[in-house]
Parts: sequence; structure tokens; C-alpha cells
Amino acid sequence: MGLFSFLKRKNDDAGVRDWPPPESRLRGEPSRLDTEAERERQREIARATAAKIDEIELAFASDMFDDEPAWGSGVRRPAAGVAPAEHDIPPQAAAPASAPAIDESAILYANGQPDAAEQLLRACLPTLGRAERLPWWMLFDLYQADGREEAFESVAIDYASHFETSPPAWKPLPAAPAATAAARPGPGLAAVEAFAPRIDASVAAPLKRVLDAPAPVVRLDFGRVTAIDADGAACLLAALQQLRGAGRELVLAGADTLLATLRPMLAIGQRDASPAPWLLLLELLLLTGREKQFEEAAMDYCVTYEVSPPSFEAPLYVSTAAPAPGHGDRFMLPAVVSGPETSLLAAIDAYALERETLVLDCSRLARIDYAGAGSLLARLDAHGAAGRAVELRELNHLVATLLRLLGAGDGVRLYPHRY
Repeated sequence: MGLFSFLKRKNDDAGVRDWPPPESRLRGEPSRLDTEAERERQREIARATAAKIDEIELAFASDMFDDEPAWGSGVRRPAAGVAPAEHDIPPQAAAPASAPAIDESAILYANGQPDAAEQLLRACLPTLGRAERLPWWMLFDLYQADGREEAFESVAIDYASHFETSPPAWKPLPAAPAATAAARPGPGLAAVEAFAPRIDASVAAPLKRVLDAPAPVVRLDFGRVTAIDADGAACLLAALQQLRGAGRELVLAGADTLLATLRPMLAIGQRDASPAPWLLLLELLLLTGREKQFEEAAMDYCVTYEVSPPSFEAPLYVSTAAPAPGHGDRFMLPAVVSGPETSLLAAIDAYALERETLVLDCSRLARIDYAGAGSLLARLDAHGAAGRAVELRELNHLVATLLRLLGAGDGVRLYPHRY
């Protein structure tokens, strides 16, 4: 029965019960429904009302029930993740309506005042946040950069309820605390591997090239993957474990695509199958920080192979990103940009040599201060004036708002990550 069926039934019953309407006019007064045209007009109004209810019901049901698929009733399989969206070239950041609270909170956060920025964003949710989603997105990014999962989940529930949509997933940004900032790799050209639609044993060679590369950051893009066999899973698992064990900076693009490819391969209780796909699933859940899903899958793995379940270890230097629409290399920005860093600007200049398109990957950029943003935009504008296309991809919404506020124009295109 539809969500609004009870409304239609009540209206329909009332229509049958009250038609023709009771004779309430005074004797000698002309009836308002004496003509056939008036009766037909009333019928048209009733039909239009019913059609509108059907339309609202369909839209509401689509938003409310378009969730993850349930576990099957046959062979039980691990819980399915959200199907990845098609990632073509993402839309550039659209400038929202002028909102002082938005601009001020971006400046406060850039200047190292996250608590004040949080208070301002939360205060504007009942007003500006009623129709505008940007303050919600900025708040999500603030919590993820600070590692505040409970606060994130609380606001995510309110967001989902208010906009009648699925709550965003927790994907913490790779913030750089003072204790570990010195050990973090700096900016530079990433070692990039975009995997073919099928991953098999032949993946060993490109993985070795990535592992041997001197680049400070490794970016693995699974956006095109549609199939993987046990040998390919074993090779990829070994590479991911080696990267994690060595403390290499890692960006996983399209991780949900690979997870969605792996899950149908796994059947709980079938211990004659290779454990490599199971272990790769667990490694991906660990690297993407999904502790609850990891624990559930670990118990299923334990039941299947009658071994002790592996334990969850929070990853240190891992971030996630959307699959890249192209196959060019990217320049990885650091977690924090503070002041006019000459070494960063020089590295960008070196990256720009002999390139017509500059793609700066901001997936691990948690914060950029006011001075750093100004000097970065000035240098990027110079490259744009020289005829190069400049793109900043996977920006968090706090940084994107600041750059837009400082006048990032057509020469520097901004692509915030999606919620």
C-alpha cells in the first residue's frame, strides 16, 4: 500500500459517501452544482488532486527506500556497499547565494579557529541551512578533518532527515597533527596507477612499478574495475599491505567500485574458495576507515575459514577520492598549506613544465590559510594566463569556499568533492 494511500482512500470514500451533497440550501435558492459543467469541473479537481498525491508518493518513496540492498535469502553474502556513481567530469563549484556566515566560517577555519567556525556553521543551519546544503557540507568537512566521527554522525542524521536523502558516509580527511606533520611526505607528483576493467595476475608488473617509484604519494584508481580474480586479488592485497606497512601516503580513488566488485564473489561458509578476495575486502575496509563494516566482514571471514578474525588498525596516511575522469598524472597538495610556501610554489612550477593541463589533487588537503591561499591562487593565475588549464580537484568545501571568496576565476577551476 502506498505511503499516501490512506489519504486517497479517505478522500475517495468521502466522495462516494457525500455525492450527491446534502441538500443544505434554502428553499428557492439556486443550487451551485445544478449544471453538468460544474459537476465536471469538480471531477477534474478531484482527479488532479489524486494525481498530485501519486506524484508526491512516488518521489517520497524513491528517496526513502533507495538504500543499500538487503542480504539475500539464499547463500548469505557480505553486506553490499553503495553502488558507485558514474564519474564523468564533475561539475565545477557553483557560487552560492551571498551568505556572510558561509564566508566568515571559511575564513575562521582557514585561520586555525575550527571551534568558532563550527559554532557559526551550526548556528546558521536553522535559517540558511533550511534550503542551502553548503553549510552542512562545510560542517561535515570540518568534522572529518578533525576526526570527530560522533559529531559528524549526529549532523548527518539531521541532514538526511531534513533533505530526505541518504546520510553521507564518514570519510575522514587526512589531517596532519603537529606530532606527525614532520614525518608526512610533502607535496609532489604522485605515482598513479589507473587499473584496467579486469584485475588478474598481470597486475603484478604495474604494481611493482608503483611500489618502486620514488614519488611521495601513491594514487590507485579503481574507477573502471568491473572484474577481479583470485590471483589479481592476491597481487593487489600484497601491494596494499606493503604500502601500508611502509607508511607510504596512499590515495584510493574509486574504492567503492572495487568493493562492489568484490562482494558478489564472497559466499559465507564456502571455505574451498581462495581467501584472497576476502582478505582484500578487509584490507580495503581498513584503509577506508570503515571499522563497523570491517568487523562484520571479519566475523564472516572467521566463520568461513574457521580462523581468528583479524583486528582493525586505523590507517595513518590514507585518503579516498572519486575516480579520475582522465588518465593524466596529478600533483598532490599537502595536508596543510600555511603561508606563501616557496617550496610548494616551486614544485608546482616544475610540475607545470611541458604540461598544458595542471591537475592539483586536493584529496588530502585539510586546510589552507588565508596567506597560503592568496599566494597559491596568484601562482595558478599566472599559469592560467600562460595558456594552461588549471584544475583543483577533490577540494573540501571549506577550502573551496575560501578560494572562491578570494576570487578564483575561470583560469582556476574548482571541483569540490561530492556528498
